[in-house]
Amino acid sequence: MRARDWGVLFAMCGAIFLEGIDVAMLNVALPAIRAELGMSTGELQWVMSAYVLGYGGFMLLGGRAADLFGRRQMFIGWLAVFLLFSGLGGLASEGWMLIVARFVTGVAAAFMTPAGLSIITTSFEEGPQRNKALLIYSGTAAGGFSIGLVVGGLLTSIHWRWVFFAPVAMSLLILIAALTLVPKSPRPERTGQRIDLAGGITITAAIVLLVLGVERATHTSIESTLGTFAAGLAFLAAFIAIERRVAAPLVRLGIFRSGAVVRANAIGVLFVGAFFGFQFLVVLYLQELRGWSTLQTSFAMIVIGLDAILSPTLTPKLVNRFGNARVTFGGLLLAALAYALFLPVGADWTYLVMLPSLILLSLAFSLVYGPLTIVATDGIDEADQGLAGGLLYTSFQFGAALGLSTVTAVNIAATASETPAATLDGYHAALVVPLAAALIAGLISAFGLRPRMRPATELGDDKILATHRSPS
Repeated sequence: MRARDWGVLFAMCGAIFLEGIDVAMLNVALPAIRAELGMSTGELQWVMSAYVLGYGGFMLLGGRAADLFGRRQMFIGWLAVFLLFSGLGGLASEGWMLIVARFVTGVAAAFMTPAGLSIITTSFEEGPQRNKALLIYSGTAAGGFSIGLVVGGLLTSIHWRWVFFAPVAMSLLILIAALTLVPKSPRPERTGQRIDLAGGITITAAIVLLVLGVERATHTSIESTLGTFAAGLAFLAAFIAIERRVAAPLVRLGIFRSGAVVRANAIGVLFVGAFFGFQFLVVLYLQELRGWSTLQTSFAMIVIGLDAILSPTLTPKLVNRFGNARVTFGGLLLAALAYALFLPVGADWTYLVMLPSLILLSLAFSLVYGPLTIVATDGIDEADQGLAGGLLYTSFQFGAALGLSTVTAVNIAATASETPAATLDGYHAALVVPLAAALIAGLISAFGLRPRMRPATELGDDKILATHRSPS
């Protein structure tokens, strides 16, 4: 790649690393935040939920906005908003201030992230060059989350407000890099096109309500949860009806005719949901049952960050030889194996006994995350690249919310008392959830496998991935 290409990739990787490290650092800072701001458990949960709602709810709209208003403009503008409200979160003196700041930060990430992904997919020619860029990009995202666990523990030991101030400094550097390295592009031509405002409102309302229903499932009555889901589905039905009628829809429903895109998004929901649910349970096990400190737990989990090294080095070689379908399928099997090995976890397991699961999960992440990103955007018209990225990251966010909510519900239901034995029983029951999700994702992936009689196809889609010119 040319120096200019590396410059663009550097800026975009910086942004996705920022997003990952921001979320991870906040995870480990929540107890300190509650202690100083006097927040209840319900309020504290909203510190995370507000970000997820903003991120997941506006992601699809953000992806389309990048296509309509200019990818560079949207990326830089919303990165500045991210910078501002991350800093305001660090200055919060009341719980509600922090919750509002996190919601707006999530909205900013929802517009910034698909814009950054579409900058990559439109800046690099479809094929080996784009695949290399996307695998480096996805590895950076995963590395940001893993490194953020440790960095968050270190910063929290100084003061929890540094968890918000550190992203301000990082985002300022990324903003300068983007202004310098990402070339300007002409504003997209929208002559004769009207902005699908009704579609934007209904799909955003639908996703926000569906994510809210998942997030609050373990904290509210079943009637309230079902009502929230019903309202979300009603808005979704209205959105589909609108998109079928408008001349310039927010989402071209024809994008779902691609089996590869549908499979990639379904796998994304299940794979990310399993990962977040498993990680949540491991943290509870280490800290609540074993009495490990936040920093000890962070260092224990950092081994999962090996995928930041494997994604740009090992994965491209495997993809070029076997194709995205088989690499993804293999990664999902490894994930299922990792969860299965951890299933009988005991009250006195040493770290060495846990390590195989964490290493396998790292390898699985490197084999699944990047190829899914390639599949979800390959063969999509340039005018819809932001939309394709928005769909995928919406699936990731919805999966994260679904995974956390499901394992929490199962854990609570299976824990008969507060004794160590009962607590461990609850973990055992909840650990079945990520295993089941990984197996279902593997089954979906298997439907996309095709006999290897021509260049590798994306998760079995009928179109040929330009990446794999050689027989595979």
